[in-house]
Amino acid sequence: MRLFKVLSVVAVISVVLLSSTYGAKSGDLLDIPEVSRDKVICFALYTVDNNIMKMTAQLYPLQGNEARTVRLETRKKGQWVQIARSSVIEDGWTAHFKVENWDSTSNIEYRLTHGRDAKYTGLIRKDPVNKETIVVAAFTGNSIYPGHGGDISRDDLVNNIKKINPDLLFFSGDQVYDHRRHYEYWLKFGRDFGDVIRNTPTVTIPDDHDVGQANLWGASGKKSNTGAGHDGGYFMPIEYVKQVERAQTSHLPDPYDPTPVQRGLGVYYTSLNIGRISFAIIEDRKFKSGPSGLVPKMGPRPDHINDPSYDPKTIDVPGAVLLGDRQLKFLRDWGTDWHEADIKAVLSQTIFCGGAHIHGKVGGRLHADMDSNGWPQTGRNKALEEIRRSYAVHIAGDQHLATIFHHGIDEWEDAGYSFCVPSIANLYLRWWDPVEPGMNSKPGMPEYTGRNLDGFGNRVTCWAAANPNKKPNGGDKLTTRAAGFGVVRFNKKNREITFECWPRNVDVKDNKSKQYTGWPKTISQTDNYARKAVAWLPTLKFKGVENPVVQIIDESNGEIVYTLRIKGNTFKPKVFREGKYTIKVGREKLDTQRNSVQTVKQGQAKAIDFNF
Repeated sequence: MRLFKVLSVVAVISVVLLSSTYGAKSGDLLDIPEVSRDKVICFALYTVDNNIMKMTAQLYPLQGNEARTVRLETRKKGQWVQIARSSVIEDGWTAHFKVENWDSTSNIEYRLTHGRDAKYTGLIRKDPVNKETIVVAAFTGNSIYPGHGGDISRDDLVNNIKKINPDLLFFSGDQVYDHRRHYEYWLKFGRDFGDVIRNTPTVTIPDDHDVGQANLWGASGKKSNTGAGHDGGYFMPIEYVKQVERAQTSHLPDPYDPTPVQRGLGVYYTSLNIGRISFAIIEDRKFKSGPSGLVPKMGPRPDHINDPSYDPKTIDVPGAVLLGDRQLKFLRDWGTDWHEADIKAVLSQTIFCGGAHIHGKVGGRLHADMDSNGWPQTGRNKALEEIRRSYAVHIAGDQHLATIFHHGIDEWEDAGYSFCVPSIANLYLRWWDPVEPGMNSKPGMPEYTGRNLDGFGNRVTCWAAANPNKKPNGGDKLTTRAAGFGVVRFNKKNREITFECWPRNVDVKDNKSKQYTGWPKTISQTDNYARKAVAWLPTLKFKGVENPVVQIIDESNGEIVYTLRIKGNTFKPKVFREGKYTIKVGREKLDTQRNSVQTVKQGQAKAIDFNF
C-alpha cells in the first residue's frame, strides 16, 4: 500500500524548526495509510453531560478538492436524520460537535458522514443512572516503540474492554509518545482503540509526551527553553500544543472557567456526571511550577533528588504552584455540587505523592522525583484537602507503576485513596521499595506495604504496588514489565469503590486469570475522609427523603468541612474541633439550614429532625 504523510502547515513549520530529522522512512510505525475516501473518518470521541453531547471526529488528511465539512446524523424511526454539521479544522484534521437538549434516557445510534461515501457509525449510550455499579476502565502510557515492547497488538485490551463493558473509558495521558508527530500517533491510537471508543463515553487528557516533551511543568502556559521542561512551560510551539489539546479534549464538557492561560493556551478542567458518579477532570501539570530556579539542584538533573540527607522542607518553597488557585476553586465548587450524584471521583494525570523509589532499572534508587505530584508539598496538601471535602477517590496514571495509596496530610490516612493504573506498555520500570518496611502493614502483606514517608516527607500508606520482576525483562513480555490496565467499580447501593488491576494478555473472564498482587481492593466511600473526629454534631434524622445531601460549615472560620450525599436517612456528622457549626441539607440543593449547632459528646443522645 502506498503511504504518505500530511501535517497542517503550522505543524510542518513547527516540526521543521525543531527537528531536521522530521519525516520517517517508509515503513515507519507512524506512516499514515492512504485510506479509501469512504474511510476518511478515522474515529470519534464523545461525552454526554447535563443533556449536552459533545463529539470530536478525527479525520485522515483530506485531499485538496474534498469538502471540509462533516455531518452528524442520528437514527430516528429507521431513518438517518442530520442534526448538526461542522467545518473541519485542517490543523489536526478534526471536526467538533456540541448538541444541546440531548436525550440522555435512550441509546442513540449516530453516524458521521463526509462527502458522498465516508460513513462512521457508533452508539451514544444512555446515562446509566439505574445501574447499581458504574464501571470505569482506565489506561495510561501507550508507547509503540521497540525499546518499550514494540507495536504489540492492543487486541487483548480491546477484547477485555468489550467483556467488561465499562460505562466510561479513561486514558490518563501519554496516549502519544512521539514528540514531533502527535497527529500521526493519534491516528494510530484511534485505529487501535476506536472500536470501543466509538460506543463508549471516553475521557482522554494529554500528559507530557502527548505535548512533545519528556516532562511537563506547564507554568500556566509559558515557553520552556528545553525539551526536558525543567524550567517550566511548553517546549513545542504553542500551536502544536493547542492542536494536541483540541484533538484530545474538545469532546469533554465545557471547562469550568475557559479563560486561557499564557500565550492563548486553553484549559479543559471540568466535571462529568455518568450514572450518578460525578468526576472532576483536572490538569495537574498545566499550572505547575518548574523546579529549575526554584530549588537547588540535588541530583543528576533539576527534578531528581538522590541525596537522602536533604531536608524535604527546603524545597517546599513559596511561589511553587501545583494545581493553582483556579483549579482549587473548581474543586471546592465541584465538591459542594451533588446534583444527581452519589459518589465523587477525581481524574488526572498522576497521583499526589512520590509513587516510586527505584527508577528505570534495578539499583536506580531515587530519593525524590519532582515530576510527581508529591512536590510542592504545600500544593499537594491543598489539593488533597479539597478532594477529601467531598469524600472523592483519585484515579490517575503516569507513574509506570500501579499503586494504591491512602494519603495523609497531618496524620496517617486523614485524606483520600488514589489508584494509579499500570502502563499499557511499560517502557520505564519503577518500583515502590522503601528502605524501611512499612509501618502498620497488615499480616501477610508484602513488606513494602503499610505506612511510609515518600521522598518529600508526605504521609502515604501503601496498600498495593505492582512492582515488576527484578530479574532481566524479556523485550516484548509486557506482563513481566508490570504492564496492564485498571478497572474501578462504583457500587452506589453499598457506597463502595473497588479497584482492579489486570496484566496484559489475560482474559478477565477466565477464572484462572489473576490480578496483580494486592488487587482487587474495596474501600468505603467514607474512607476517603478518614480523618479522626475530635467532636460530633447531633444525629441528623430525615423524614420524607432518602440519601439527602449534607454540608457542614465551621462557624469559627466559615470553612466548609465537607459535603456528602449520605446513605440512608440518619447521619451523625463528625467534626474536627469543638464549637458551633452550620448544617445545610437538601435533596439536590442545600436549601434547608440550621445555624449555631453545638458539638456534643460522642455518646450523647441528641438529634435534629428534618422533615421534607
